[in-house]
Amino acid sequence: MRIILLGPPGAGKGTQAKRLMDAEGIPQISTGDILRKAVADQTPLGREAKSVMDSGGLVPDQVVIGLIRERLGQSDAVKGFILDGFPRTVPQAEALDGLLVDLKRPLSAVAAIDVEPSELVRRLSGRRVCQACQAAYHVEFNPPKREGVCDRCGGALIQRDDDKEATIRRRLEVYREQTEPLIAYYKGKGLARLVNGIGNVDEISGRLREALAGA
Repeated sequence: MRIILLGPPGAGKGTQAKRLMDAEGIPQISTGDILRKAVADQTPLGREAKSVMDSGGLVPDQVVIGLIRERLGQSDAVKGFILDGFPRTVPQAEALDGLLVDLKRPLSAVAAIDVEPSELVRRLSGRRVCQACQAAYHVEFNPPKREGVCDRCGGALIQRDDDKEATIRRRLEVYREQTEPLIAYYKGKGLARLVNGIGNVDEISGRLREALAGA
């Protein structure tokens, strides 16, 4: 199984990727994770990426593609992989196509988790984090015993800037403009499979598994 997992912020991609990873015995490949590791390990691509980031720039697509090529060459990715966080744009998807042709490892499917923007705002804006121990809560789905107070350490719970409604709506707009066109791109290749992202984790997981059956 060689798949890309798409979905807007708050759609639950990380949770579903972890479940697929455990069930299939294949790695979840997050570009953020491999970028941080390459920088920490001071690989040639990591050093190149760090110099760009240190100057405030965006890491070029060719560097990210190089990191993905290296990651796919590792033994745990032989059986398959779940790409999470890449590609984000159609040009990145085209570059990825070229890489996978070179490696003779074509995609099996692209799963796009679909959730209404109003539900995403509800999910993300309700998140709270303990300032002291970083324990995570949600005002609806996982509230603390005392409002605004961490159950674990008694620290104050805060709403991170990323979880404020105005910021969430900007992030969703970026997704709509840059990443959503990938669904049409992969539909044109017969790979895209839409998954209803409303419901509990088990329900969504079941729909995802059904959508990927035979991939």
